[in-house]
Amino acid sequence: MERNAQQNAEHDAQHQGTAVSETGSGAEAGSGMVSETGGPETSSPETGSPEPEAPAGEAAPADAAAPGEEPQSESGRSTPVLGDVLLAVEELWPRSLAEQWDAVGPVVGRSNAPVRRILFAVDPVAEVVEEALTWGADLLVTHHPLLLKPVNSVAASSFKGNIVHQLIEAGCALVTVHTNGDSAVGGVSDVLADAFGLQHVRPRAPSANGRPEEGTGRVGELGEATTLGTFAETVFSLMPAVAGGVKVAGHRDALVRTVAVCGGAGDSLFDAVREAQADVYVTADLRHHPASEAREAAVDGRPYLIDVSHFGSEWLWLTPAAGALENVLADQGYDVEIRVSGINTDPWDFILTPA
Repeated sequence: MERNAQQNAEHDAQHQGTAVSETGSGAEAGSGMVSETGGPETSSPETGSPEPEAPAGEAAPADAAAPGEEPQSESGRSTPVLGDVLLAVEELWPRSLAEQWDAVGPVVGRSNAPVRRILFAVDPVAEVVEEALTWGADLLVTHHPLLLKPVNSVAASSFKGNIVHQLIEAGCALVTVHTNGDSAVGGVSDVLADAFGLQHVRPRAPSANGRPEEGTGRVGELGEATTLGTFAETVFSLMPAVAGGVKVAGHRDALVRTVAVCGGAGDSLFDAVREAQADVYVTADLRHHPASEAREAAVDGRPYLIDVSHFGSEWLWLTPAAGALENVLADQGYDVEIRVSGINTDPWDFILTPA
């Protein structure tokens, strides 16, 4: 979430056969996010099972590994197993940074299963799972948990149980990077701060188990003061197109420079935002009463509020996160193909406003 060269890697890092693409200005989440590849490859139904032997009289595939050897990609690099990828995930987004109530880490998958393709997404919904399996992903990394609360059954009759069954049957693992991805260096709020051009960025609520630069939310300064209206337009242009748009509380011509940000629901940080003397606070899911009380308690109207889509505020993180994971795995000699989901999982379809 601060400036980490590896975790804020250039979005144009090359992938074998595809590329993690740039975030388009004001683009719809499904357009231009990932490059096209050839027809999807089908993953093995049992991820942890050994490679099938070639029929008698036929040569084994050129890239097939000999017994006891790691599989090799066409680039000559080795293919990681899920356990290797989990170590890289822990390096980037330590579990110790997750909130106590959260559920992060692996959800399904065998640690010894090879991972050649990884898909990043915000939500583990049915449409995203279908996208992952159609592409032949061996691992789906999502920001939001599938099973945040304890369950007594994963029967396929429920939509969550059905997702669990689909993933296991297709040999695709699922890993959650949630509040640990919010608080880590290069995480969700750091990406927002970078996108808005903030300088001298620091966490708004430091993590109890992390370094000084880790924690929830960020606050920083714009290079020069601008109007609330102009800054809100910048925010809008960077977000994926969603039905709810961007809501703003404050005078359009008011000057702002100190900006607080928090990806996802951030109305629990109002005290910290006021303490930072922020001119404007950008976050998502602002409920009526917390927002109303924040406006009543404002000093000279500050902090002004900009309420964005929950999905949109976290969607910006996917591309740099995918690039960071690819870089760590490459440094360790592994070759993987990583893609960012092209599906907009914001739950709203349209909005009615006064003419």
